Amino acid sequence: MNISVTKAAKQWGVSRTTIYQKINDGELSRTADKKIDTSEMIRVFGETAIKKRTEQPVNTSNSTSLNSENVQKSTALEHELALEKLKNEHLEQQVRDQKQLIANYQEQISQLNKTLEKANASIHDLTQIRLLEFKGTDPEHSDHQQQVSLEPEPLSEKEATAAPTATKKKKWWGR
Repeated sequence: MNISVTKAAKQWGVSRTTIYQKINDGELSRTADKKIDTSEMIRVFGETAIKKRTEQPVNTSNSTSLNSENVQKSTALEHELALEKLKNEHLEQQVRDQKQLIANYQEQISQLNKTLEKANASIHDLTQIRLLEFKGTDPEHSDHQQQVSLEPEPLSEKEATAAPTATKKKKWWGR
């Protein structure tokens, strides 16, 4: 005989969720019309709760209290599991957010390094121009003007890293 999930849950004294879990786990099967054969329910859960109640002796208060205690413990565990799953999802989202933040910072660092390289090249160019101007006004170096190259020399790696941290010293000319 085939019965619905709701009816099976009532007769066997289990929750519909439990029945659906057993179906999803492959422990319990359903027919094409989504009903459950009672023989399947007996195979998985044993005799119906109604039959068990009629066969039990008069001293059922102990088993009822144990059953309700087990249901409470099970419910508490299910609640705790759901809470832990939520915490896990939250932590996974935080990890994804932090990875994205790191990627953004790395991109910013890359862009700042490019800007710094351009600034160092400009500083070097300006230094070369000032040097040429200085040599051009200095009478001792006027015969050497044509020998000075207008092409800026590339900065060595040591100069490139030291350039942004160097402090400016004031030059006092004419004293």
